[in-house]
Parts: sequence; C-alpha cells; structure tokens
Amino acid sequence: MGPDAHREIPEFERILVRAANWLGDAIMSLPALEAIRRRFPRAWICVLARPWVADLYESEPFADEVIRLTAGRGAGDPGGKWRAARALRSRRFDGAILLQNAFEAALITWLARIPRRIGYARDGRGFLLTDPVPPPAAGELPRHERFYYLEMLRRAGIIEGPLHPGPVLLRRAPELRERGGAALRRSGLPAPVLGVSPGAAFGGAKRWPADRFGEAAARLAERLGASVAVFGSAAERTLCEHAATIVRGRGVAVRNFAGETPLGAFVELAAGCALYLTNDSGAMHVASALAVPTLAVFGPTDENGTGPLGDRSAVVRETVDCSPCLLRECPLDHRCMLRVTVERVVEAALRLTVETGQTGPSPRTTVSGSSAP
Repeated sequence: MGPDAHREIPEFERILVRAANWLGDAIMSLPALEAIRRRFPRAWICVLARPWVADLYESEPFADEVIRLTAGRGAGDPGGKWRAARALRSRRFDGAILLQNAFEAALITWLARIPRRIGYARDGRGFLLTDPVPPPAAGELPRHERFYYLEMLRRAGIIEGPLHPGPVLLRRAPELRERGGAALRRSGLPAPVLGVSPGAAFGGAKRWPADRFGEAAARLAERLGASVAVFGSAAERTLCEHAATIVRGRGVAVRNFAGETPLGAFVELAAGCALYLTNDSGAMHVASALAVPTLAVFGPTDENGTGPLGDRSAVVRETVDCSPCLLRECPLDHRCMLRVTVERVVEAALRLTVETGQTGPSPRTTVSGSSAP
C-alpha cells in the first residue's frame, strides 16, 4: 500500500489518542492534535499520556479528557499494560490514533479491542494496527518534526491537502500568563522575570555552559530591570544553582526552581516570564508554545528539525564544520557551544525583546556566527 493509500476513516465518536512520550515531542505534536479535533469536532477525544507530559494537555481545547498511563515502559510490567488495556476496553473507544511510535502503544490498544488502530508501522507493530501507515522516507517531508505527526494523519486519510501548519501554541497561554505572573510574584520575584533553563536532556553536548547562562542572565536582568527564575529537573539542581549563584552575586533577585516544579507548575511559571533563555530542550518548546519570547542556544542539534515553533523565538548558533552532529557527548572540544559568547547571546536576547515588544510577534530568526573549525 502506497503512502497515500488508505481505508476510509469513519466519523469516530470516541477517540483515544496516544500522546508522544517526551516534552519536546509532545509540543511538536500539538498541530496534529488540533487537526484531529478539527476533523472530529463532535467526538469525545481522550489523550493517553505518560504522567510526565500529561499536564501539558489539561484544559487544551483538543482534549476532552486526559488519562495518565502508569504502566512500565518497554517490555516490562506486562501486568500494568494488561490492566491499562482492560480499563480502556471498558471505555468503548471506536478509534485509536497513535502519535507515539512504540510497540507497546499498539499492543495496549489491541488488547483494549479498539476496532480501528491507526499509526506508523514502526517498531515491528504493523500487524497490531488496522491502519498501518508507512513512515516517511528521508527527504520526503519538510525537516521539522511537527510535519512527521501531521503526515501520519494525512497518509491515514484523517486530513487532506498540503501540510502548512502555523506557529505551535498552547491555547490556554493567556490564562497561564496571568496565573504564572502572580505565582512568580508570590515566590519573591518582581516583574519582569527572565526565565533560564541551563540544562538539557540526552547528553551534555546540548548544554551551553551554566556559568555563561548565569552571566548572560545577570547582564540581561541588569539591562531590563528584571529578576531571574532558573528552571530544571531535580538532577539538574546543582547545574542550575551554579547559574543562579552568578546571578545572585551581581545583586539580582533570583530563585532556583530546579526539582521543585512538576510540569503543570513549570508551564504556569514559564508563561509568567517576559523572556526565556535556554538550550535546545523541552523547556524551550514549552516557552515558545506559550508565546514567551524565547532565545535558544543550539550546537550539536539542528534548529531546522527541532527548533522552537512559536512566533516569538530566535536561535543563536556557531557555524562549525562538525555541527549539527546530533551526538549526545562531544568527542572533540565542544566548539559549537564554547564559541558562542555571552555577548552574542545578550545582544540577540535584547534584540528579541525589541522585536517582540508591544508591536506583536515577529518571525523566528537564527543568529549564526562562523569560525574556523
């Protein structure tokens, strides 16, 4: 069956959507979730998500319900998967759309006896799907990953026509902005607040040095009359404190929230920030989707594939021959990151604050430099 061949999709009444597992992927799949809602405006749509991303979908208009999947990942916890499938079976969904690629996503919906199961034929799971969708070959799609999820819907016959998604936005951002601003004030940080995320998952190669984040944040706070909120996971607490210490030493009000904010609380606090400084990370995607002016430092990864998708974002990177390498750890001298100076980041961030002022959003830009490798 060719990529555009598909069975007719009925007017589902109760749809289970298996969400992507990781925060950045979850944000990049938002256009697909919105497309599903447009295609089935009267259906009850339930999003099945891992607990660490589930809060992202609460109160978004495409989701009528969010279920947290707590069964163990991968081949483990067969009992948990069976219990999850049995609970879903009682809900009598008539269609399942799998945005997540893993075998277990198809297995659980098969065990749940959902009559139509639609997803990419990946991870050896094609035989469990009623509508296995051939995954796109290299070069068939625009490079950004948001097209990957939309293309699955197009190949399955759920949506039609060329894929022209707009900015990726969380629709409840205005409400979250007000609540987040109030929460930041209660924490002792006066407005405006500069958000900073010096960490990044999946390896150290994606991390601009924490001391440079601290120095850049301190300079920006002084220029903008801002306080600073530092965010990260519990494992990144020490890294974040290193950046916060530099800011504190400059007499700027700062708080290290690393390890203190589950996703829902982080999204709210990030929405209350006036500017966000980050690596290529899940935090970057969240801030951008909240329409917070977001500046991201890229090195080993490719902003054309995983860059921020909001209207108010910019990327700083150093052009070197070995980047993007997509490696988790640099085998050389980390030149793609270490050659990005504090001065360049501060300049780009200040320019972004002007471009995204009261005149409205501006297109995403990339600020590149070049050095001999």
